[in-house]
Amino acid sequence: MVKRFLAPILFLFALAFAGAKITPQGIVVNPVPGDLRVKVWVDKDPGKTGNARYRIGDPIYVYVSVTREAYVYLFDVKPNGEIDLFLPNPYDRNNRLRAGETRRFPPPGARYRFTIDGPPGEELILAVASRRPLTSREIGDLERGEVRIRGLRALSRALSIVVDPLPGDAWASDWARFRVVGEGAPPPPPAPRNATLDVRSDPSNAQVYLDGDYLGRTPLIVSVSPGRHQVEVRKAGYTPYRTSVRVAAGERVRVFARLVPEVVSGRLAVRSEPEGARVYLDGAYRGRTPIELELDPGTYELRLALPGYAEYRERVRVRAGETTYVYARLAPEKARLRVYTNVRARVFLDGYELGWTKDGRFSASVRGGRRWLVVMAPGYVPYVEEVVLEPGQDAVIRVHLRRVRY
Repeated sequence: MVKRFLAPILFLFALAFAGAKITPQGIVVNPVPGDLRVKVWVDKDPGKTGNARYRIGDPIYVYVSVTREAYVYLFDVKPNGEIDLFLPNPYDRNNRLRAGETRRFPPPGARYRFTIDGPPGEELILAVASRRPLTSREIGDLERGEVRIRGLRALSRALSIVVDPLPGDAWASDWARFRVVGEGAPPPPPAPRNATLDVRSDPSNAQVYLDGDYLGRTPLIVSVSPGRHQVEVRKAGYTPYRTSVRVAAGERVRVFARLVPEVVSGRLAVRSEPEGARVYLDGAYRGRTPIELELDPGTYELRLALPGYAEYRERVRVRAGETTYVYARLAPEKARLRVYTNVRARVFLDGYELGWTKDGRFSASVRGGRRWLVVMAPGYVPYVEEVVLEPGQDAVIRVHLRRVRY
C-alpha cells in the first residue's frame, strides 16, 4: 500500500503454525512485561480503532512513542504480502528515540514522504523497539533498506532468529492497521464518534485522570467521548493541575500542565522569660511572645526585644511539616553607675558593698531600677540617696562627704 522509500527489520515472535492464517492478533507483542513499551498509530487513527481508510495516492504519517530509550524499526506489511521498511531508510537513519518521546514519520521538513500505492485491502504498520540495534541477514540488508522476504509468515520466521537470543524485556512491539481503498470514490468514512485528548506536562511522567479515572502517564494521547471532561494531572511533590475541557467528535484537544512544586509549611514556636517580648523575623515584626507562626521552610534571623532586657538573637531553621521550638531566657539589661567622691570612700547599693572609689572615682555595671545608694568613709557623714538607674544608660552621682564634728 505504501510506496517503498526504504526497508528492513521488525520484531515478531515466532508464529508459524502450518496452514494457519497469520493475523496481527497472533503476534506476541511483549512476551515478558517490562518497562520498555512502544506504541504506533497513523495520522487518521490516533485512537487505534483500525477503521481508518486511505485512498491510493494519499499521504500517510506514522507516529511512534516509547517509554524507554530504544531503537525503533517500522515495517509496512501490504495486503499482498510485500514488506517495506519505513524506518530506518536511506533518507532517515535516525531511529533512536528518547524515553517518553513521540516522533512523527516523515518528520516536518523531511526529504521523503510515505504515499499509499495499493493494492486495496487491510495494511499493517508494525513497530519494534529494541534497547540495542538489530541486524538480520535473513531479513535483508538494513543499511541499504533491502528486504528479501515476503509475507508475515516469512517475516515471523526470520525475526524469531533475531529475537531468540535477546532478553524478553529488552524489546517490545506494537501494530496499527488501516484499510486501503481504490482510486475511485471510496465510501464515505463513518463520522468520528470520539475525540482525541493529548495531555502533556512539565515535568513529564505525571499521572493523568479523566473524570476521576486513571488513564496513564504523560505524555498521553487517548480517545475520549465528546462532551465536557474534567482533567487532572498529578505528580508526587507537585500541586495537582486541574482543568475542564469540552471536546467535539473528531476534534483533537491538547492539555499542557506546567506543574508547580508543592510547598509544605513548617511552624516556629517562640517562648520567652519574661513573656511579652517583641518578635522579629528577618527584621519584620511578627508579634509578642508566646507566639506560634506558620512559615515556609527555610532559615530565619530571629530577634526578641523587651525594655530593660538585653536583645536576644538566634538563627533558626524551619523544616517542612515540623515545629521548631525556641525558648529564650532574657537577661536584664545593665545600667552603668559612676560615683565621684571628694575622699576615698566605700560604695554600697541596696546594702551590698560594690567597692571603693579610687582617686575619687568608682564605676560598675548594675541592674537597673530604683536602688538605694550609700557612700561611706571613716570620719565622714554617710551619704544616702535613692537613685533611678535606667538600663543601658549611665548614671553619674557626685558625692561630697562632710567630716563628722564631735
